[in-house]
Amino acid sequence: MSLAAALRTIAPMRRIDVKQLDYDLTPVAGLALVGHYLKALNPAWRRLDAGLPVRTGVANSDIMRTYLGLLVQGKSDFDAVEGFRGDAFFKQALGIALLPSSPTLRQRLDARSAEIFDHVPPMIESLLASQRPDYGVLPCGWLPLDVDTFAMDNGGTAKEGVGRTYAGVDGYCPLAAYLGEHGFCLELALRPGTQHSAAETEFNVERIVPMAQRLSAAGPEAPLLLRLDAGFDSAKLMRAIEACNAPGTPGLPPVDWLIKWNPRGADAAGLVEQLDAQRPQLWHTPRAGKRVALWEDELRLPGIERPLRRVLRLVERTIDRRGQQLVVPEYELQGWSTSLPAARFSTEEIVALYAAHGTHEQFHAEFKSELDLERLPSGKFDTNYLVCQLAALAMNILRLMGQRALLGPDAPLRHAAKRRRIKTVMQELIYRAARIVEHARRFVLGLGANDRAATVFARLHHELRSTVAIRP
Repeated sequence: MSLAAALRTIAPMRRIDVKQLDYDLTPVAGLALVGHYLKALNPAWRRLDAGLPVRTGVANSDIMRTYLGLLVQGKSDFDAVEGFRGDAFFKQALGIALLPSSPTLRQRLDARSAEIFDHVPPMIESLLASQRPDYGVLPCGWLPLDVDTFAMDNGGTAKEGVGRTYAGVDGYCPLAAYLGEHGFCLELALRPGTQHSAAETEFNVERIVPMAQRLSAAGPEAPLLLRLDAGFDSAKLMRAIEACNAPGTPGLPPVDWLIKWNPRGADAAGLVEQLDAQRPQLWHTPRAGKRVALWEDELRLPGIERPLRRVLRLVERTIDRRGQQLVVPEYELQGWSTSLPAARFSTEEIVALYAAHGTHEQFHAEFKSELDLERLPSGKFDTNYLVCQLAALAMNILRLMGQRALLGPDAPLRHAAKRRRIKTVMQELIYRAARIVEHARRFVLGLGANDRAATVFARLHHELRSTVAIRP
């Protein structure tokens, strides 16, 4: 084809003019969906305002609703609220009586955060208990509860609690708890950067695990499997977990646990010699120059009566992957402590169950990048702690929206998936352009004729308006 012929096939570009219309638009029509979940939490908002009244100005519930309205858009900076000053739809959608300015938002959170953040966990539990989402039960029938810490880089700041983290950056190390394979967050507890993973974790366990038990009892009624990495390898913590199975909790599912073992200087070379001499049948050779042994030993811990196991895997390498003979053999010793019964789970299955624990790293990334929480917005530790808790609530709202709207046959996304990333939920449901029409004391959202998500958006809006309810 000649150049002239090719140019004739290109449609001519029409001139584009820009003008301001005489009606209101919103680029975040999805806040109307978020508002249904916030409205369902009205009993909690009333308890908050009754417990922490203000004489004049913005109620604390309006402060919380406002900031949640920013977080579900992926905006954590307090100044982002200025973009919604005078925006009637933002207030109407989220049920806000009085919208705070950015200084008011910052100052109120700084002043009252330590009093407010105890109100958030019951909101998270009420929301999830009422909605009964598909948490994602493991194929073995256990419901995973993955708990871990991760680093938030806040280097170059003088924020309270910032310190050198295990990741080698200056920042924070929050503890996150995710229920199920689909990433519903029960807690995002801020910690100073220097705090060790296991330090004081039993206090988080005493709150998180019973909440997970109650949520599982509401459905899917599955036993829990608490999974933690080697930073939590502590007999004290194991006893705290086991205490959640104490008599006096009828109707709650039992809790098992699977924790990566910390070898703490174990003699791997000596163990190789011991296995060669006493249990040579444990070895298998997946390739030349590599031997692997997998076995289990009985584990006894004072204060825990039921039988426990420690699964161990030892790898010896005398030839590397490139075929190079090693002068000195390399050893890799790993282990996992668990309460899962040997009659039900083989050693190989224990290793596989722990390997699946790594999925939660994706959820950490969603907090940091998609909810814009890598660098927290305040210089005060308590304020940033509350921000993290509200982020957990915002994440769950987005998870619920994605599961309810973006996995069905009318979803604009066609590829198969069991869950949608938070970013995808924002793109497909939050960031929708709509014309705002006030009619008969109501707001009407006019979605465009070319909006590929209009059908699922309208369906979800109707369902939430009709069904979302939370018991006081």
